[in-house]
Amino acid sequence: MMDLNRETDLVVVLDVDTLDEALAIVDACGGCEWFKAGSQLFTRTGPECVAALKARGKRVFLDLKFHDIPNTVAHAARAAADLGADLITLHALGGSRMIHAAREAVEGSQTRILAVTVLTSHSDAALREDLGLHETSMAAVGRLARLAVGAGAHGVVCSPREIMPVREILGEDALVVTPGIRPAWAEKDDQERVMTPAEARAAGADLIVVGRPILKHENPAEAVASIREELRG
Repeated sequence: MMDLNRETDLVVVLDVDTLDEALAIVDACGGCEWFKAGSQLFTRTGPECVAALKARGKRVFLDLKFHDIPNTVAHAARAAADLGADLITLHALGGSRMIHAAREAVEGSQTRILAVTVLTSHSDAALREDLGLHETSMAAVGRLARLAVGAGAHGVVCSPREIMPVREILGEDALVVTPGIRPAWAEKDDQERVMTPAEARAAGADLIVVGRPILKHENPAEAVASIREELRG
């Protein structure tokens, strides 16, 4: 069932190589609250990028997709919480023990855990032939989402086409975060299974993750304002 009244917020992607570039994007994006630091920026700049974003009063989605033995992931999750990351990601394929260990490690902090179910680059054939999962990507996403939240994850990351079935599986309390969002005025680039911000909100997303439509716009603040206006309905 579509929830046209759900409050959905915007996360701007900071896929750049330097802290100066990242902060220039932050400053250009007007009143946007959420920013995503992924492997590219974090590997180049380290924890400094999180500290710099927090110093500007921003909320940080640290997207490093932890996947290791439970003890290692627990220590990484605690380290991310100590940095002040608001959201962190891990792979649901790491299993329930790993997810539970990460959840225990962040208890008492503001940090929430998101599980990545199936990467959008994986086709059904890749799941079957490379990973040995004899189910469709949609079925795998639902199964892993249920496993992850049952083990302690606060929510999941999924593609736009999976928002509604994941929301039906997890209910209203779990966080659902989705990339692959393209405003009606933006080019699709190399994305095929996309939704507009309003469609993602209606489907049940809590946060939408947007990169190129904002970063390539001649006026990023205008792009942010347009997307957030659409999210407000």
